[in-house]
Amino acid sequence: MLVVRTAVVGPFAANCYLVACDETREALVLDPGGEESRVLRMLHPGDFRVGRIVCTHGHIDHVAGAHGLSASTGAPVQIHASDAPFLQALPRQAEQFGFDPITPPAVGHFHADGETFALGRHQARILHTPGHTPGSCSLFFPADKVLFTGDTLFLGSVGRTDLVGGDFAALERSIRDCLFGLGDDVRFFPGHGPGGLIGAERQDNPFVGEKVPRGRFL
Repeated sequence: MLVVRTAVVGPFAANCYLVACDETREALVLDPGGEESRVLRMLHPGDFRVGRIVCTHGHIDHVAGAHGLSASTGAPVQIHASDAPFLQALPRQAEQFGFDPITPPAVGHFHADGETFALGRHQARILHTPGHTPGSCSLFFPADKVLFTGDTLFLGSVGRTDLVGGDFAALERSIRDCLFGLGDDVRFFPGHGPGGLIGAERQDNPFVGEKVPRGRFL
């Protein structure tokens, strides 16, 4: 079974996920936005071992804890190369938002669209879903019908595109042409707030659902 645990971390209430294989105890942490001690508590019960830290994108509320978590677990950090500039800007962002000083994480791997890897008995696939940021990615477990969307798709909403690097046309393509094609019965877990089913968003999302003409919000 694929284990999914959530900790809501940081002043922006970002979802940090522990994703693990209950057979092999192999795990990854997705979007460590801070509060390292709370994130590490998700390893128990189960004594899961973190083998990688996956960042869906480079915004501070999703990566603020990546350096510390990598140091404490030995797990490498991965992100899409297009979002590397956000990591380099973390010290300045931390000062602007009133965060404690943040050390940018060393990136062990730049993942790319279509890349796959094993998490114990489970297979994961990286999906490049730009729009919220140029390097935004989603993480999909096809056999488990589980999808992590970062800040691309939310329950009844979509990621904002008015920040640096945002592009609503790209976001719309990422959701309609990529995520909606994964299957209506796929359960998604977003970067903020509760998750839901892809099929419900495909039908009723007020920004990109099938009732909304493509490009309406451009």
